[in-house]
Amino acid sequence: MENKMKNYLPKIELDKMEQLLRIEEEYETGKLSLEEARKELAEKVGSIRPYHIAYIEQNMMEADDDECVRVDMRKTLQLLDGIMDYSRPQLPADHPIMHYYRENDEMRKLLLAVEDLVQYPMIKNQWLELYDKISRYPIHYKRKQNQLYPMLERKGFTRPTTTMWNFDDIVRDEIRAAERLLTEDKEEDFIAKQQTLIDYARDLMEKEEAILYPTSLALISEEEFEDMKHGDQEIGFAFFNVAHTAPAAKPQPASMTGAGFSSELQALLSKYGYSAGGNDKLDVTTGKLTLEQINLIYQHLPIDISFVDENELVCFYSDTDHRIFPRSKNVIGREVMNCHPRKSAHVVREVIDKLRNGEQKRAEFWINKPDLFIYIVYVAVRDKQGKFRGVLEMMQDCTHIRSLEGSQTLLTWAGQQPEEPSAAEEQAEDNGETVSEITPKTRLKDLLRQYPNLKKRLPEIAPEFKMLNSPLGKIMAARADIQMMSDRSGIPLQHLIGEIGKLCKEEKQ
Repeated sequence: MENKMKNYLPKIELDKMEQLLRIEEEYETGKLSLEEARKELAEKVGSIRPYHIAYIEQNMMEADDDECVRVDMRKTLQLLDGIMDYSRPQLPADHPIMHYYRENDEMRKLLLAVEDLVQYPMIKNQWLELYDKISRYPIHYKRKQNQLYPMLERKGFTRPTTTMWNFDDIVRDEIRAAERLLTEDKEEDFIAKQQTLIDYARDLMEKEEAILYPTSLALISEEEFEDMKHGDQEIGFAFFNVAHTAPAAKPQPASMTGAGFSSELQALLSKYGYSAGGNDKLDVTTGKLTLEQINLIYQHLPIDISFVDENELVCFYSDTDHRIFPRSKNVIGREVMNCHPRKSAHVVREVIDKLRNGEQKRAEFWINKPDLFIYIVYVAVRDKQGKFRGVLEMMQDCTHIRSLEGSQTLLTWAGQQPEEPSAAEEQAEDNGETVSEITPKTRLKDLLRQYPNLKKRLPEIAPEFKMLNSPLGKIMAARADIQMMSDRSGIPLQHLIGEIGKLCKEEKQ
């Protein structure tokens, strides 16, 4: 990885990096005082940039999964004060890195509010309101793990995936644990946990802003950041919505446009016995399909599909409107082991190894929660000769399927009930219920009847609600209430009620 990372950075003077590493280690172990260490740095190293620290971590230090948690960033920054410039860069407001800074700024305000509240007698509603906001912050980590980390891996900087990911999950779990203690009225345990959360969250933000973000700016091009924006939108943001306008298409050279490119591509593929083009059909074992038809089939499957090849690289995922978990195109070409947190890596490793060596043919998992059942299966893919060619992952929300009873042999359209409604039901359906106050028991279909444009606007709250416009989403909308929407999306209940209320108020105007 050393040479790969160096290729994307300004010139690295290895002798200075060795001196920097030595001085830092001697300072950390107490062999040098702060004053002595800073003096040696000034004399033997001079000024450094954050990516120098990243380079040393990647290429000159042994990997340690707990390293990111263990290292005291404040102590390191104290050592490097005046030697390393990690000041916040001047970037456009819609730059992906600026969104990370903005989320951190908002989280810092919330942590100050935590420090204030712990000084006073416990008032649960105040804490519920505060944690309603704090619980949105882990979206910050989800975007890092699925967007930023893959891009850095391509540049040879894999350390964030192997160390910082663990720290991300620790802070996320601390937030979830604190929220659970709050809802269970375990006041003493809840208050006692606040300082741990504050310390961990602030330390991780300092590591992000001192090393991760400046190094990302040094390694990733502006064009690549621009490409990241769509994936960021898919995953979402912690405390705000971001409107993204696609950039104007760049003019292509004549050789890359029109008939010239098509004919060149066709000639190249024909050389190896393949056919391609808008209307050209490909042999697919049991038929012939155009590339457009193949893509349309994948987009309309009721299941999510991902494929990892024999080299353990992610090659494909189906881009459906009802995707259960967010996906980003940055996952393509990524090592599958880097797509999972360290704590679950051993399970992924076992599944792949046993499917590869033929010990097992498939592995099943399922997630069973109130009003939600997700079925996941991994299958070994082998060619006609029996050679292992990869792993196919299939995932489906089976909640609706599990709710079916009896037999249905007559035509019934998706989302419709096969039984004829009673007169009372028909009247109730026609009249509906007028929603004057949104509560956990408020039915979504009543809101949609009262505010017809609400379905289109719900994705403004969270991208997960895009699926309401899918066939499966329409079925769910018919029986969902606000509590179910909160449970399914992971959005805190009170936050969801507030955001839906805002949209409804706007629709009235």
